[in-house]
Amino acid sequence: MNPSEVLRIVDAIHRDKNIDKSIVFDGIEAALISAARKHYGEDHEIIIEINRETGLIKGIHDGNVMTPEDIAERIGAQTAKQVMIQKIREAERDAIYDEYDEQRDQMVTGVIQRYDGGAATVSLGNIEAILPRGEQIPGETLHANERVRAVICDVRKVGSRVKVILSRTRHQLVSRLFEQEIPEITDGVIQIRAIAREPGYRTKIAVSSSDQRVDSVGACVGVRGNRIKNIVDELAGERIDIVRYSDDMQVLIPNALQPAEVEEVILCQMFGRAIVLVREDQLSLAIGRRGQNVRLASKLCVWDIEIMTREELDEQIEQAVMGFSELDGVDDELAEKLVGEGFLSYGDLSVIEPDALSEMGGGLTQEQVDHIVEQAEAKAEQAEKIAAEQKRLQRERDRREVAEQEAATEEEDSVEEDLAEEDLESPLVDETTEGAEDPPTAEDELGEEDEARPVGDTDEEADKDGETETTRDE
Repeated sequence: MNPSEVLRIVDAIHRDKNIDKSIVFDGIEAALISAARKHYGEDHEIIIEINRETGLIKGIHDGNVMTPEDIAERIGAQTAKQVMIQKIREAERDAIYDEYDEQRDQMVTGVIQRYDGGAATVSLGNIEAILPRGEQIPGETLHANERVRAVICDVRKVGSRVKVILSRTRHQLVSRLFEQEIPEITDGVIQIRAIAREPGYRTKIAVSSSDQRVDSVGACVGVRGNRIKNIVDELAGERIDIVRYSDDMQVLIPNALQPAEVEEVILCQMFGRAIVLVREDQLSLAIGRRGQNVRLASKLCVWDIEIMTREELDEQIEQAVMGFSELDGVDDELAEKLVGEGFLSYGDLSVIEPDALSEMGGGLTQEQVDHIVEQAEAKAEQAEKIAAEQKRLQRERDRREVAEQEAATEEEDSVEEDLAEEDLESPLVDETTEGAEDPPTAEDELGEEDEARPVGDTDEEADKDGETETTRDE
C-alpha cells in the first residue's frame, strides 16, 4: 500500500461515510497492527504509524524499524483488509451514533419504508429508524412511502449497528412544530414556557412574549388560524389550546382552564394544591371530558387543581371543621385554623409538620401533636377503605347495568327475529277465506227483491200490497 493510495482511501471513506479522517487513520493503523500480531504473535511489541500528511507508513517490531516493504511482505493483505473493514465499520457506527445522539429531542423527517408488528421502519437517509407502535399517535394511520415527522427519543449501539428510536407522542414534537411554523418563536420573541399533552386528543401550550407589541397567542394562531392549522394537521387533528403564560398562578390557572370561566382561585402553598371555584354551569366545562381539561391544566401549571362550586367548598369546609373537632385534643378554634391553612381532610392533617400543628394549637406538647396525627392517620386510612369499597360497589353496579342492558337488547332482538320468522311462514292468501263467496253487492240485493216478487204482479199491485202491509203494521 503506497502512501498516495492510503491518502486516497482515507479521503474516500471520509467523504462517503462522513467519518473524520483521524478516525479513519486510527482504524487503518489498528488494522495493520492486528494483522501484524497474527503474523509475529501476540507477545511481540508492534507499533505502526501513518503520517497524516504524506500517507507514509512506519513500523517498529521489537524495537527494530520495519520498512514499507517489510510491512507489505509480512502482513497479509487479505487479513489487513478484513480488519480494516471491521475497524471502518466500527468508526462508521460511532460516527452515526454521535450524529443522532446530538439530535435527541430534535425533529427529523423521514419516509416510511414498511410496517412490522405495528412498528414503522422510517428511512432517514443514511440509517433506518424505528417508530414503535407505542410512540405513534393513537388513531393515526400511516402508510408506506409517506413522509413523516418525528422526534428522536433514543439512540443505542446494537452490535455493529445503531438503533434510532423515533416518537410522535412526546411533547417535544409539538415544541419543534411550533418553532418551525412560528417565526417569532424561532427569533426568540415568543417563548414556549410549558407544554402538557395527551397525544391524539389534546395539548395545552403556554407561551409568553418578550415584546409587548407582539401578542403571543395571536402570533401562534395566525391569520384565520392558518399557523395553528398546519400544526393540528401534522398531529392528526389533535386539539391545541394556546395559553397566555404568567408567573402568577392566580392568572395562569384560569388561563389554563379555558374555555371555562373561573370565579376564584384559592392556593394552598403547603400542598401545592389550587382550589378553583366555578359556577354550576361551568363545572363540566372546567373539568372536561373524562377530566381531561383539568388534568392537562394541572400538568401545565404543576399544581394539583381541584374544581368545585362555592357551595361544594362551603360544604367541604363545614365537614372538615366538624371532623377535626371530633379528634381528641382539637377544639373548634384549632379546627377552623387548620381549615384556613388548607387542611380539608384527615389525609391532609396526617402529613402536617409537628411544629406547625403545635404553633397553631397554641403550644401543644409533642405528645398531644403525635396523638392528633395518629388519630388523623387512622381516620384517613378508614376513609380510604370506605372510598375503595364505594368504588368497588359502583363498578359492580355499572357491570350489572351493562349486563342488564345487553340482556334486554338480546331479548328484543330475539322477539324481532321470531316475528320476522312468523311473517315469512304465513301464506299470502288467507286459508279461512279461500273458496268463500264474495259479499253481495247492491245490484245483487236488488236482483233478489225482484226474484221474491210474485210473477205477474204489476207495479200498481205491488204498491197496493205495500200500502196494505203498512196499514197492518200501524
